[in-house]
Amino acid sequence: MRRLRRPPRRLARPGSPPRPRPDVPALRAGPPGSPVDGLFVGLISGTSADGIDAALVRFSQHDVELLLGRTYGWDAGIRERLVALGQGGEAQSLDEIGTLDVQIGEAFAAATRKLLDEAGVGPEQVLALGSHGQTVRHRPEGARFNGQHPFTWQLGDGNLIAERTGITTVADFRRRDVAAGGHGAPLLPALHAALLHSAGEQRAVLNLGGIANFTLLPAQGQVRGFDTGPANCLLDAWCQRHTGQPYDAGGAFAARGRPDAELLARLLDDPWFMLPPPKSTGREHFHLDWLQARLSGTHAAADVQATLLELSAITIADALLAHQPDTRRVLACGGGVHNPRLLAAIGQHLPGATVESTARHGVDPDFVEAMGFAWLARQTLSGLPGNLPSVSGARGPRVLGAIFPA
Repeated sequence: MRRLRRPPRRLARPGSPPRPRPDVPALRAGPPGSPVDGLFVGLISGTSADGIDAALVRFSQHDVELLLGRTYGWDAGIRERLVALGQGGEAQSLDEIGTLDVQIGEAFAAATRKLLDEAGVGPEQVLALGSHGQTVRHRPEGARFNGQHPFTWQLGDGNLIAERTGITTVADFRRRDVAAGGHGAPLLPALHAALLHSAGEQRAVLNLGGIANFTLLPAQGQVRGFDTGPANCLLDAWCQRHTGQPYDAGGAFAARGRPDAELLARLLDDPWFMLPPPKSTGREHFHLDWLQARLSGTHAAADVQATLLELSAITIADALLAHQPDTRRVLACGGGVHNPRLLAAIGQHLPGATVESTARHGVDPDFVEAMGFAWLARQTLSGLPGNLPSVSGARGPRVLGAIFPA
């Protein structure tokens, strides 16, 4: 999706400590004097594989400041292969997987160097780098949905990133949570809660990436979160196939069509939508072959796009109404925040809630996830948990990721 370039902004008012919450790790981590406050870099390429989001973040006792956020494009050939693998394609060989692991690591390292060069910051000034990597398969429910041998797999060699950047790198965040019985996702609700919780109203943070996920922030009570299904992954893929454009800018392609009720019903009939939280998914489930199997062959391309937009809006709204129906404010982030038709459709299905960008609350919607992996690296270096069992379903809090020293 399109990325906006914004100046650095402060994400918390100086001198205003976040309201303590017993189930959310604090922004201040570790004992006084421990090396947890300072500069961190966060990197992620999400489900859509539309670019590498990089964020330079300064953490202090009560503040989080995004100093610089940028998105760097993938080599076209690498991106094509990543998308194919991510939506269930088979690797041609172990050599291909090994090569991709190195290529992704090289790309993440190059993105870090560009970010720091633009910011005028040397690698020696950065305490650590948190790398999500690129997900090529996410099966937390087990291979072939049989509940056996659950796994999640993100490529991007942390050894190589540390070597190329000279920065201590933390990577492979999701697998420890899966090993503890969780889904390994979503991983950012703790940060959402620290930045965006309000004791005065029921809120939800909605991340509109390739897949949509919610963080539920009740005024009082436990933080929860889960994936809801497609946000942009099907919209982007169908748009690419029929217009040659990587995404539907402003929802213009969808605006040319009308939702097809019968097709929408077939899409909504997928059993995954009825699963209770904790739940997560990815392109390996919701991809063009999944869509093609439900088409009758008589649909206009724009009508399918309009139907896919409605699918995203309805499943997002239904999930919120099922699990926090009294939500008054939905704070949206991720690439989908730049699709006004998608936001409007979600709002139509949530008449009791205000749907708006996190930008209205001082949080850049394009770099929330990248900032989150900077925060997770900070948690790991501090020996503190990064997951919330109430979100992922893990057996307990866990320190996430592997550390690759500079």
